[in-house]
Amino acid sequence: MVLYKANKDGQRCNCSCTNCPLKEDEFKATKVIDKKVTKAIDKVVTNNFWGFPIFILFMWVMFECTFTLGQYPMDWIDAGVDWFKGFIEANMAEGALRSLFADGIISGVGGVIIFLPNILILYFFISLMEDSGYMLRVAFIMDKIMHKMGLHGKSFIPMLMGFGCSVPAIMSAHTLESRSSRIITMLVTPFMSCGAKLPVYVIFTTLFFPKHGAIVMLSLYLIGIVVAVFSSRLLKKLFFKEDEVPFVMELPPYRVPTLKSALHHMWENSKEYLQKISTVILAASIIIWALGYFDLIIPIGRAVEPLLAPLGFDWKMSVALLTGLPAKEVIVSTLSELTMEAYTPLVAFNFMLFVLLYSPCIATLATIRHESGNIKWALFQAAYSTLLAWILCLIVYQIGILF
Repeated sequence: MVLYKANKDGQRCNCSCTNCPLKEDEFKATKVIDKKVTKAIDKVVTNNFWGFPIFILFMWVMFECTFTLGQYPMDWIDAGVDWFKGFIEANMAEGALRSLFADGIISGVGGVIIFLPNILILYFFISLMEDSGYMLRVAFIMDKIMHKMGLHGKSFIPMLMGFGCSVPAIMSAHTLESRSSRIITMLVTPFMSCGAKLPVYVIFTTLFFPKHGAIVMLSLYLIGIVVAVFSSRLLKKLFFKEDEVPFVMELPPYRVPTLKSALHHMWENSKEYLQKISTVILAASIIIWALGYFDLIIPIGRAVEPLLAPLGFDWKMSVALLTGLPAKEVIVSTLSELTMEAYTPLVAFNFMLFVLLYSPCIATLATIRHESGNIKWALFQAAYSTLLAWILCLIVYQIGILF
């Protein structure tokens, strides 16, 4: 495969893809590492034996820092939200309007905004890996696995971008030459743990796995990759029979990441996150509050609960999963408004597993429909992923309660 062509100075591609992670811009690192040093580093990080363990180590460090460093600003924001809610309750007359502000808007939006520090730290590390050129080495490491999936190693770039957001990741799949690779990549990319799922992971790992948060988070990310591998092979056998042509990857020299670039990426992602909070999540929080205030939410939860009870989920989790269809962050605001009970670690992990695997958000499904040119692939992805999530979570819970 030729992922892109790098010249002798290590300049990146000039393709027209607006989402290309290889494209140069004013914020990218500019200092190129000496070729001899690059070759020496590559002998280790792209080694057939050491390459993958090093990648896993980097991921673990990233998640450990996300939890450890992010906990302090999270606590500050959480305290600020509690103070603001208390201020509203103390200075407004009791009634629907006070409940709307305190229990609906502040609890709902506040329950999501406290995870902004974790989002920032996560994207800081991702920015370092992208700007340094290491992310391309990860694609190189994954090449053999991708071939076993029936895909180009090039498909790993959109999948890797899916750790940020599935929408631009799926859009970037149009650069793949093979139609079968494009469709399969679009269908399996949502199994990557996007940034919208991170708040769900953080709140459950913080509450139920305080000493092993990084390991639990890493396991969810790896499970997503494994499920993507399994799904790719299955889809290849069911719908796409043609063989893919192997390709050659040409890697550029390493570059020194700059703080300016990292901060720029952090700001862009935080701005997108805050925009979602001020629109989709705010609207969803108000709707959820209204359903709860007027006693409509319990019947909805009770109606769905029988389908999810075999997985260990109660009516509150059932409602949260339904409200997570527009945007996964809404799951956190829903649980914040409903108040979580004392779930067991098994149920907590199973819930995170279901959030990882079940139907992606509406924006992602719309993107699949647009990029594939057929709504059937979007509907198939929603149905397939939800059924797969239900089956795997059923197995995990039913085995787990035996111990």
